[in-house]
Amino acid sequence: MNTFQIVVRVAVSIGACAALGGCLSSTPVWDRNFGYAVTQIRQMQTLNPDASDNTDPVAGVDGRTADAAQTAYYKSFTAPTPPTNVFTIGVGAGTSN
Repeated sequence: MNTFQIVVRVAVSIGACAALGGCLSSTPVWDRNFGYAVTQIRQMQTLNPDASDNTDPVAGVDGRTADAAQTAYYKSFTAPTPPTNVFTIGVGAGTSN
């Protein structure tokens, strides 16, 4: 391949890129609304946007009960529960009269 062919190919490639660049359309509507869907979904997932203004205490669970429940929850991850035998259908566990 000689130098002339390389120059012609580069010139044709640059010309094609310039011509196709004119077909590129800008997206002002998309740019203006960029991120709107995420903002809208976040607002839809917020149950009470004014929850931080509420100074009433939470009713239903006192501090000791919540602490005990949370401690039991954390302990459940320290030691796995022993596996149960799924083939045992109560055979041998009963008493005979």
